[in-house]
Amino acid sequence: MSKTLIRGAKVLGGEPQDVLIDGETITQVGVGLSAEGAEVVEAGGKVLLPGLVDLHTHLREPGREDSETVLTGTRAAASGGYTNVFAMANTFPVADTAGVVEQVWRLGQESGYCDVQPIGAVTVGLEGQKLAELGAMHESAAGVTVFSDDGKCVHDAVIMRRALEYVKAFDGVVAQHAQEPRLTEGAQMNEGVVSAELGLGGWPAVAEESVIARDVLLADHVGSRVHICHLSTAGSVEIVRWAKSRGIRVTAEVTPHHLLLTDELVRSYNPVYKVNPPLRTERDVLALREALADGTIDIVATDHAPHPHEDKDCEWAAAAMGMVGLETALSVVQETMVDTGLLDWAGVADRMSFTPARIGRAEGHGRPVSAGEPANLTLVDTAYRGPVDPAGFASRSRNTPYEGRELPGRVTHTWLRGKATLVDGKLT
Repeated sequence: MSKTLIRGAKVLGGEPQDVLIDGETITQVGVGLSAEGAEVVEAGGKVLLPGLVDLHTHLREPGREDSETVLTGTRAAASGGYTNVFAMANTFPVADTAGVVEQVWRLGQESGYCDVQPIGAVTVGLEGQKLAELGAMHESAAGVTVFSDDGKCVHDAVIMRRALEYVKAFDGVVAQHAQEPRLTEGAQMNEGVVSAELGLGGWPAVAEESVIARDVLLADHVGSRVHICHLSTAGSVEIVRWAKSRGIRVTAEVTPHHLLLTDELVRSYNPVYKVNPPLRTERDVLALREALADGTIDIVATDHAPHPHEDKDCEWAAAAMGMVGLETALSVVQETMVDTGLLDWAGVADRMSFTPARIGRAEGHGRPVSAGEPANLTLVDTAYRGPVDPAGFASRSRNTPYEGRELPGRVTHTWLRGKATLVDGKLT
């Protein structure tokens, strides 16, 4: 069994300590540790976090391997400090049966760069008409606990109620893409001043907020868990805050890009900024940051959405919606939350590891950095600052909104159950 001694790391941003890994487990945490035959990693004051967990990743396989595969997606995840990702169901075929979720799960096991937990579709074919095989997917080898039609909204209230009732039996969760379809027909960007000036179809905040309001009330009625995907407006924050004050079992996520970017960027007509839900206003961005800081928003999730070059290098109206995010997420969170004083690194560990693992019931992930725990870890050089270069991405796609932008922080090492997947910023 191999041993690794991480020397002088700031565990969760605290005072420097040594961490000894033996095999798949952390065996000691302290000062002045030594271990004969151990590989020594000189952390030099870098921050050591539990391996990150992403509750919202699009790996595209099966069916869209031109944009991403489970292998390339998990390599991107390891590069970004992730040891566990939840793969969304909008594949081809859709992950709406035990067979497809097991295929994705086995591909994750074979890739080796991080654990992959498939998310099952709520409805057959993501069509919103009939419940998918929720129980069969949960009982499969993949052990699915999270269900979502992400990319589409479960718009029918009866179907949403039935899904919440069904997953309650095994403590599952329905993750809702909150988008009232009739209110967003033909929408190209956030509805507001910029959309009016550009003459682009507007995507009103109420299209998101009305669905969230309905679903937290349904979750309260049923007594089940609902999770809100990529929350993006100040009004949505207030609804979730109200629901939590009532004891409703709701959790919510925000993406890195909604913490940093605004709809003003759409003035460039660069399709790299086209995303679902759309980039919102500066007021929304500030509300999202505050909500993540105070715990109203529970987690950061990437909504990593890779697209091939031809789907983005075209006119705005024809371009696909989505951005890659696994390899830049931690840097954006450092920029928007840590460097602004809104969160410390222990808070980042909570929002990007502990809590997403708890919501998704990801066993062995989101665990404390302490003796006896699985060695799922990431080491971050927080003093680094440099431009984003998508040419160096491990993802198969390059549709990042940060190209050329200087961001802080760089993941230097990632360990999955004690095995290094990333060393000195290079995949093993």
